[in-house]
Amino acid sequence: MEPPSSLSLATPRGGRPPTDRQSRLRGEQLGRCLLLTLLIGCGSPSADPWVATPPSELTAEMTVLMMGNSHTAYNELPRQLDTMLRAGLTGRSVATAEAPGWMFLDQRLADAPSMRLMDSRRWSVVVLQAQKYSSSGQYSYSTREAEELIRKARRAGALPVLFPEWPRRGVAETQRIYELHVSIARAEPACVAPVGQAWDLAAQRLPQLVLHAADGNHAQAAGSYLAALMLYATVTGASPLNLPAIDNGVDPGVQAQLRQVAADTALATPPRQHCPNDPLPAAAGG
Repeated sequence: MEPPSSLSLATPRGGRPPTDRQSRLRGEQLGRCLLLTLLIGCGSPSADPWVATPPSELTAEMTVLMMGNSHTAYNELPRQLDTMLRAGLTGRSVATAEAPGWMFLDQRLADAPSMRLMDSRRWSVVVLQAQKYSSSGQYSYSTREAEELIRKARRAGALPVLFPEWPRRGVAETQRIYELHVSIARAEPACVAPVGQAWDLAAQRLPQLVLHAADGNHAQAAGSYLAALMLYATVTGASPLNLPAIDNGVDPGVQAQLRQVAADTALATPPRQHCPNDPLPAAAGG
């Protein structure tokens, strides 16, 4: 059986990528296993919101838990999403947590620290990334673990959001990856962020913009920003067009172009079509 893929490279950007995706994941876990990072921010979006906080002290009105691998962690994607939420949910405090380690979702379900974190409080949103999929499309991998994580997220009071990865550079796999996640949401209702569709549209409109890192798998800063925009649109149900530029290393003019891409993608592929009965945050604007 071929090794599974969830776009999970272990080698940091610029290094030589391993040839076996399972070995890449092992490298992530052994070489770059992250300690639990809890990030809380309140007040002005221009202020630095990042303060390490134990789970018992997370008291923000909106709390977001992100569970994934390096595609969630790279380019401070959780921080970018947190900043967007604080800007869009005016007058509300926001806290974002990233679960420890970089794992596939089946491994995440079996990871005791991750499950203790999920059970530690009522979350507003749980974002799930790193479903295994076949890079050739010829094999199938279990989705039962992802479905159980959705059920656990709902038991924790959270809106479950599936985060399908963007396609690898030069590989037309957006729809296949997206449909895999839709199949999970059909079994257990969850929102599905159309991240790959946004990347495809950005590549059409902005052909000179580099979204992929050198490995053709991870994201450059602009690519992670675009993914965060789609997660923002999914969580809030709001257009990202009214969001301000953020400090993330991406030119503000490019950010504006990507906000338009994200807004148009959300109209073409509504991210909440598979979670229609979940309420929207009251303060979402746009």
